[in-house]
Amino acid sequence: MGSKISISPALLNSSNPWATTKEDLAALYACPYTGAVTIRTSLWKAFNQHASTHQYTFFSSSTGHATTLIDVTTFPEGRGLVCDGDTSSLNTLGYSPIAFEECVEMLVRMSQEGILSLSSPSAPKPFIVSVTGSAGEVGRCCGFLIKGKKSRGLKLMMEINLSCPNIPEKPPPAYDGAALTEYIDAIAKVKSSAQHASGKSLHVGIKTPPYTFHGQFQTLISALETSSRIHEGGCPISFITATNTLGSCLVLDSENKPALGSVTGEGTGGMAGDALHPLALGNVKTIRGLLDKSKFEDLRRIAIIGIGGVKDAAGFQRMRSVGADAVGVGTALGREGVKIFEKIAVGAGLKIH
Repeated sequence: MGSKISISPALLNSSNPWATTKEDLAALYACPYTGAVTIRTSLWKAFNQHASTHQYTFFSSSTGHATTLIDVTTFPEGRGLVCDGDTSSLNTLGYSPIAFEECVEMLVRMSQEGILSLSSPSAPKPFIVSVTGSAGEVGRCCGFLIKGKKSRGLKLMMEINLSCPNIPEKPPPAYDGAALTEYIDAIAKVKSSAQHASGKSLHVGIKTPPYTFHGQFQTLISALETSSRIHEGGCPISFITATNTLGSCLVLDSENKPALGSVTGEGTGGMAGDALHPLALGNVKTIRGLLDKSKFEDLRRIAIIGIGGVKDAAGFQRMRSVGADAVGVGTALGREGVKIFEKIAVGAGLKIH
């Protein structure tokens, strides 16, 4: 399995719409308070994004109403429209409109243009390339990153998003044991052959959906333990990102109509931010406890990136206290911009290199 992942400072962005463009990623990378940068989840082929059905909104958990509709064409501009107290979010977005290879090429160009060395002159911080698709496509992404000669000078990891709730008729694979096993096996086989050929390794993680009962957690652990038992190199997973948004949620506007457009027409989407925080904490604590109790050493070494409703130093410290090795920020980044990381880091007394 190799060494455990290292993210220092232990603060980063989650895979989200504010980590899509070159400008987004450059700003996140230049921030001295991020220890890594996660890219918005991409597919081998670009996701077909539509402003009328792929949207997000912020809302207040106390009032329950959305205040501002923001579509995919107004990401940066929409930030200025957010009201005080709207610390939760709902989205119907889906994946990045930029295809996987284009995302990697964008990082390569940033490196070649000197943007990354100017931003972080001492040591490169990792980019976590978030991907999804079929098990075969995800395996191709993994092999591409391991074998890629153009990516020299870049520090890359890969996150497999098995948890998006916004794709109709495609339930998150991380809820299903057989599907989980298929993806983990695909990664194990690709890593074994590609690393042997290139001599390079790659940290690969799984992004999980919110689990709500013990059987779901046990499904995850069983799939990981099976992989550790049957593959010569052990379990190929280095980290778990917990958790993604909670699907099938609905936020209404002031007239009690769905606040968002969606592919299904129902307006339901993935909820994040403050409203998700207690569930995310429970997921991180439970997964960490089950990993620590595993009889397989490689599972005990799996790191956890805790995500869900962290908007300040107190939320960061709560995540760390329940077992998160590093903490990701999504909704608060959308609300406040990159300055949120300084706010959290300074408040938590994080050591900045």
